Amino acid sequence: MEIRPDSEEPHLVFIERNSPRLAVWEWRGAGPPVLFAHATGFHGRLWDQVARRLSGRRALAIDFRGHGRSGKPDPPYRWPGFGDDILAVAGELDLRGATGVGHSMGGHALVSAAARQPDVFSALLLIDPVIFPPEYYTAPPPDASFIRHRRAVWKSPEEMFERYHARRPFAGWDPAVLRDYCRFGLLPADGNFMLACPPAIETSIYAEGNAPEANLYPLIPGIRLPVTVLRADARGAPGVFDLSASPTWPRLAERFPCGRDRLLAGRNHYIPMESPELVAAEIGAITGLRW
Repeated sequence: MEIRPDSEEPHLVFIERNSPRLAVWEWRGAGPPVLFAHATGFHGRLWDQVARRLSGRRALAIDFRGHGRSGKPDPPYRWPGFGDDILAVAGELDLRGATGVGHSMGGHALVSAAARQPDVFSALLLIDPVIFPPEYYTAPPPDASFIRHRRAVWKSPEEMFERYHARRPFAGWDPAVLRDYCRFGLLPADGNFMLACPPAIETSIYAEGNAPEANLYPLIPGIRLPVTVLRADARGAPGVFDLSASPTWPRLAERFPCGRDRLLAGRNHYIPMESPELVAAEIGAITGLRW
């Protein structure tokens, strides 16, 4: 598989008509696009090492509201809004027949968008999506208050990398992905750098993740696209909010009319960060490498 050179950086596009303003990173190329959707607390440039392995293919990666270079309205952050962000990008850039690739919250957002405008997509790859077992949507929200204490201010992206690269879960990440996370996950602020997804916003997103309006099960049967669910087998302890554990209902793929389940033995939730080559290969299998 040919890899894009490091010098081939994506272009930053802003969608101004939406509220809030949305940032989109675009790698130019041929063929129907690949649209990447990131997880809670991250940003579109986490997909760099996957997009580099799709050399020659047009690819786009959104920064969701509250993340990266996109606008940051005050909480609360309702989950249907992230599907709105995808549809705003698709409408502004006239996307049709895209392969949607979403990790965690990004997978949830793609399903939300595809249920409303299926012609935007030709197929979906959902990587350990935050689509809980059905009964979770009547349960109390998880206690994510510890996220508010996440360190938000850094001297530089390099300091952040040095602090994290030997610590779990980051120690298991591809080092290039971790560098991308640090480089684009911080914004300049008063001589220092601030997390591009502030802890208060990230906390709000987790707190709303199993709200009734985040329940996609009534919509899923109407999605007749090919859908691949790529799942980690790391399961969390009951009642423990574990960011490394899989949040995905094991029977999720069965609910899609054209669903396929693939369980990855020995994997935790951070599949794209640890194995970008695996994700790129799965995209290639879905698209037939035709570009």
